[in-house]
Amino acid sequence: MSDPEPGSPAPQQTALPHAPEPVPLAEQQAALVRALVGGGELPPGFDAADVAATAHALLHKRTDEVARRFPMLAHRCGPDFTARYMEWARTRPKTSTVEDAVAFAADHGLPDPRPRRGWRARFRR
Repeated sequence: MSDPEPGSPAPQQTALPHAPEPVPLAEQQAALVRALVGGGELPPGFDAADVAATAHALLHKRTDEVARRFPMLAHRCGPDFTARYMEWARTRPKTSTVEDAVAFAADHGLPDPRPRRGWRARFRR
């Protein structure tokens, strides 16, 4: 770099903006999981359409798990079980398939979907 000519203004130095502190990988992963399965906010750096598509697929998988494990619950709910369950589960993080099914049934005034104790024992001999 050459010296400025006499009488010319001195070059101005611009301050660089302070870069944000890097977020640890574990925190980034946790934020992504919250966005995918818990209805959390989209973390920076991720494509909104991709995350939404993946979240929808995971929600559909969760719905299918409940319907396969508790077919009577899906039957009692009627043909709109998938839509009703997905709407219900959209903002609720998954605990377990059983707990999800029980909570969904309770919230919708349906009987507890778990089998009654002892019904299998009656058929064993």
